[in-house]
Amino acid sequence: MERRKFIKGTLACVTGLYLGSNLAYAETFLTVDQARNVLWPHETGWKAITLDLTREQMKSISKASKVRVRTSRLTAWKSASGAWFIIDQILGKHENIDMAFAFTSEGRVKGLEVLTYRETYGDEIRNPKWRAQFHGKDKSEPLRLGGQIRNITGATLSCKHVTEGVNRLAHTWDQVLRHL
Repeated sequence: MERRKFIKGTLACVTGLYLGSNLAYAETFLTVDQARNVLWPHETGWKAITLDLTREQMKSISKASKVRVRTSRLTAWKSASGAWFIIDQILGKHENIDMAFAFTSEGRVKGLEVLTYRETYGDEIRNPKWRAQFHGKDKSEPLRLGGQIRNITGATLSCKHVTEGVNRLAHTWDQVLRHL
């Protein structure tokens, strides 16, 4: 009888450790400052802007981008030349992905970087060739996964949500940031 209790207890502990380690997975690739230096190596005069979108702005951005605006707070920096650097969270499959986005003074995507990835797989979105698909894109053409943006097998939801995030932020730039 004691042996059975011991085996059940051991299995429960091992299972708990295994499941707990998968749920707690997170990898940080870049800090905010490192990402800004990667995306905008020669820009200076950054001014931090914490913006609280109004309900009307959130509705308008959602309608234009066809992507739900999940939070009203936006953390961004504007350079002396009008370049933008934005930190945002994108949904992965189960967890948020912290991302950095660079937009030119004309509202075109200059680049994007993954800061922290919390999923156990799908981090192929960090591939520079995949992320390069977004360069030069703006709000004029809604991006679609499987259309202008290639999918990555095994990272479909991350690819979809990054694409949606770029669409949403391009419309946020157009409707709000360019007026600041």
